[in-house]
Amino acid sequence: MTGDELRARQAPLKARYKEDPAAGQVTLSARGRLGAGSVTCQIETGVGKVEAGLHPATGGDGTSACSGDMLLEALAGCAGVTLRAVASAMGLSVPGGYVVVDGDIDFRGTLAVAKDAPVGFGAIRLRFELDTNATAEQVAKLVQLTERYCVVYQTLKNGVPITVSHVVSNSAQASA
Repeated sequence: MTGDELRARQAPLKARYKEDPAAGQVTLSARGRLGAGSVTCQIETGVGKVEAGLHPATGGDGTSACSGDMLLEALAGCAGVTLRAVASAMGLSVPGGYVVVDGDIDFRGTLAVAKDAPVGFGAIRLRFELDTNATAEQVAKLVQLTERYCVVYQTLKNGVPITVSHVVSNSAQASA
């Protein structure tokens, strides 16, 4: 997609959101169905279902997607799409490359082996390996704007409040 095509596609959206800021507020949702008798959760995605399960380092058999991997994959996907959109808007040619995301995690925290070990990633590294003839200054601006506009990157970097609630169905209460 060229920069002009992207701008043409986004122009009516930008105009609408400027005129009606509430129109830009969208709630995205994800839904998972708990595995019946297994330590899995089937995630319904826009392109099919993904079964999430335990990472092999926590007792999984490696046949299900690890949620930690999925988090890193979400960052790679979002950063890649954002980089492509920004490159198009800037008129930069980036015919290929990779988005690489690495995350360090200490599974002793998740498995309650060490109370001082954190649960979750201790560090995440995002790296772009780009095939481009752009100048160093253009690439620096491309990466800067990608960081600025990547939803997953900004969410992880800045953190957001998360609320937790629960509902118990009658059938679950009856069998408890």
